[in-house]
Amino acid sequence: MSTATGASPAILESDTTGALPAPGLWLPSLSLAKRELVRFLRQPHRVIGALATPIVFWLLIGLGMGRSFRGEGLPGGGNYLEFFFPGTVLMILLFTSIFSTISIIEDRREGFLQSVLVAPVSRMAIVLGKVLGGTALAFGQGVLFLALGPLAGLQLTAGGLLAAMGMMLLVSFALTALGFCIAWRMSSTQGFHAIMNLFLMPMWFLSGALFPPRADTFAPLRWVMELNPLTYGLAGLRRALYTGVDASALPGWPLCVGVTLAFAAVMFLLASYLAGIRTQADWQA
Repeated sequence: MSTATGASPAILESDTTGALPAPGLWLPSLSLAKRELVRFLRQPHRVIGALATPIVFWLLIGLGMGRSFRGEGLPGGGNYLEFFFPGTVLMILLFTSIFSTISIIEDRREGFLQSVLVAPVSRMAIVLGKVLGGTALAFGQGVLFLALGPLAGLQLTAGGLLAAMGMMLLVSFALTALGFCIAWRMSSTQGFHAIMNLFLMPMWFLSGALFPPRADTFAPLRWVMELNPLTYGLAGLRRALYTGVDASALPGWPLCVGVTLAFAAVMFLLASYLAGIRTQADWQA
């Protein structure tokens, strides 16, 4: 009967199963990532806010707290604006990565997420697409802010920029995956903001972004800073950006890369696991 229908036996065999061939991992992932970028660029207020807010924070906090440190405990004895610059980069990565995952809640409410969940794609592809989209947004804004480095007194080199950009990619990926884990089970943006203020902002404060860890720091606080994975991501940024400066007080470069890479891998695997568990929130409109 294959000659009468003009179809090959292979096609007839696949049709009898009633299943469509599932796309690979990268095609749906890149499609979802592209959607995140297009959505961001079509909202000019998000672009302006994402770039202007960190600059305002950097100037206000840097100029306001600069007299409180006077180079004491700062790598190389630099001014506070220079010290706070990598912390501002980390803040850009944190805010952009985490806020990009709010789209998961919006997609669930609008019905788009339900359409994606019933598509013949793996849950890992959905997670990877969302995480890659948020990573690209955070990384792009962080790179733009790096152009202000010379104004802070940083002597940027090609090698330092490449190392900093590599660390920024890892941190952006890890934070976006963390935001995915938080947003996946939530159905309201108000709850997401509450978790962010309670959990994520202290992670940034205790990363060493605002004040350098010292030997006489309150012991429990110092232990929390040492357990905070963002501490090592920030230390890696400082090592990459502080060229020609004594950074012996910072964790070593291999430790910074290793902890940040492990943080990114654990968060992505956890996000994939959570996305693979069917819950009532998966089907809420």
